[in-house]
Amino acid sequence: MPNTTLPLTPEALQTLSGLTPTQLAWLSGYAWARSQGAQNSLASNLAESAVNFNPVLATQAEPLKVTVLSGSQTGNAKSVANQLAERLKTEGVDVVRTQLKDYKAKNIADEKLVLLVTSTQGEGEAPEEGVVLLKLLNGKKAPKLPQLQFAVLGLGDSSYPNFCQAGKDFDQRFAELGASRLLDVALADLDFKATAEKWIEDVVAVVKEKAKSAVATATSGQTATILPESAKYNKDNPFAATLITNQRLTDREAEKDVRHLEFDLSGSGLHYQAGDVLGVYFENDPALVAEILAAVAVNGEDIVEVNGKTLPISTALQTELELTQNTPAFVKAYAALANHAALNAIVADSAQLTQFVSNTPIVDVLNAYPTPLTAVQLSALFRPITPRLYSISSSPEEVGEEVHLSVGVVRYAHNGKARAGGASSYLADRVEEDGQVRVFVEHNDNFRLPQDNSKPIIMIGSGTGIAPFRAFVQQRAAEQAEGKNWLIFGNQHFALDFLYQTEWQQFAKDGFLHKYSFAWSRDQAEKIYVQDKIRENAEDLWQWLQQGAHIYVCGDAARMAKDVNQALLEVIAQQGKLSADDAEEYLDNLREEKRYQRDVY
Repeated sequence: MPNTTLPLTPEALQTLSGLTPTQLAWLSGYAWARSQGAQNSLASNLAESAVNFNPVLATQAEPLKVTVLSGSQTGNAKSVANQLAERLKTEGVDVVRTQLKDYKAKNIADEKLVLLVTSTQGEGEAPEEGVVLLKLLNGKKAPKLPQLQFAVLGLGDSSYPNFCQAGKDFDQRFAELGASRLLDVALADLDFKATAEKWIEDVVAVVKEKAKSAVATATSGQTATILPESAKYNKDNPFAATLITNQRLTDREAEKDVRHLEFDLSGSGLHYQAGDVLGVYFENDPALVAEILAAVAVNGEDIVEVNGKTLPISTALQTELELTQNTPAFVKAYAALANHAALNAIVADSAQLTQFVSNTPIVDVLNAYPTPLTAVQLSALFRPITPRLYSISSSPEEVGEEVHLSVGVVRYAHNGKARAGGASSYLADRVEEDGQVRVFVEHNDNFRLPQDNSKPIIMIGSGTGIAPFRAFVQQRAAEQAEGKNWLIFGNQHFALDFLYQTEWQQFAKDGFLHKYSFAWSRDQAEKIYVQDKIRENAEDLWQWLQQGAHIYVCGDAARMAKDVNQALLEVIAQQGKLSADDAEEYLDNLREEKRYQRDVY
């Protein structure tokens, strides 16, 4: 019988067990050359380097692996990260492309080079899929990251006070934990494409330089996974959908005006799932355009060039430019032209400027501090118009080639004049039934029903936050899902604001709404909200969680979502007999398991 004992000492085997794949591959080549008695240059070079073999230096010579992460709320950050990963891949760089919803936060401690593209939501918070990682970086268990090199691109909206705050926060925490910046944090506004493209070029140039020092022939076997974009119709090429239905859901006496809208997608090839979002392009109110032109004494027929188009200023204001969302940049630019002492004083005080922007529509800035402008000066003040995103309130399994929205119309008065939101008033007041609206689908993989439809779900929302839950229950009914469904919904008045009341009653009758808890905040002296219903049903909620329930939250990020999160933590701590820190960890684990998902705005 042949001797099967390996011709290696235990010490040699122990040394081999500590080598990386690259080191083992190098050693294999060297051993082969020696076994052949080769005297060629390869064997000589290998033998020479073997004398000075240093495992640390060999580790440094491993091929450069780059992780491209995205934290996206509406799909823009995901799209930019995909473009970056594709560029790096074409340059021969080893790329791992991951969305933060699929990323284990603790893995950040093992990364060597991370490129992060993140949006910002609410009052400067990270997007839902980025919450767990940012909490880890800010928490007691935050890892030290001296080995990490990174670059961050933040996407945001300068009309909000905490512009790109999530990008700033990620960048700051990486640095504070010892990581090294490849580039300073880049911040992009709603018209982000030019900034994003420049950042991609800068990042690729830096990474290519670093890749040159790595072992060019070694690969980790990982390649970039590029997520497909929509085919024919998308954000850059929206579909002209016919408006089939425009129905008011709230009573005429209600404070809120909420519309149920139905669109025909026939022939578009657009597909969506329950939980997805519909992007809507809109036109500004012609009356608002006329008021703006009058305030600055501009002739509406004067020609300007906007977004690569040559057209009358009145047309540009109606179809191309953002007129209903004020920003610090607009006020500062207009103040420089108007040169009003009072307006200059506002601009000079950052706190006063923030408050002024939040409380004053663009048209009323012009009305309060009028000054004659040219058409070119006026058009240069505004940002390009951007589509509005609405949670879809239908399931294709129920409505076929239609898509439904539940839209709260923004209406308010300022200085005695009626004002309205750009997109919501367009949909409610200015598009007639059988008229066309340009739309596209944004897929929201961070807000999905469980794949196992026997799992129970708990849906928590207020106002138009009910929209995706109508879609969820429609889908569960179409699938004859076994899982239990619990709706926790809040609005002002039972009699005036119970959105889709008859539908929920029918779902309950048909056995697809197993539990419901309603909070009518104005129907009694003491206001009652959805978070109060969570605490009131603490025992049931905990039992549902033990049965594997998935929790979904939709609605206002600034108040409702935060209050709901706090109520959930209290219930988990109380019912699970956990400390506050352990309750927080429990909820974070639900996030990572995709059992706690939020669609907040």
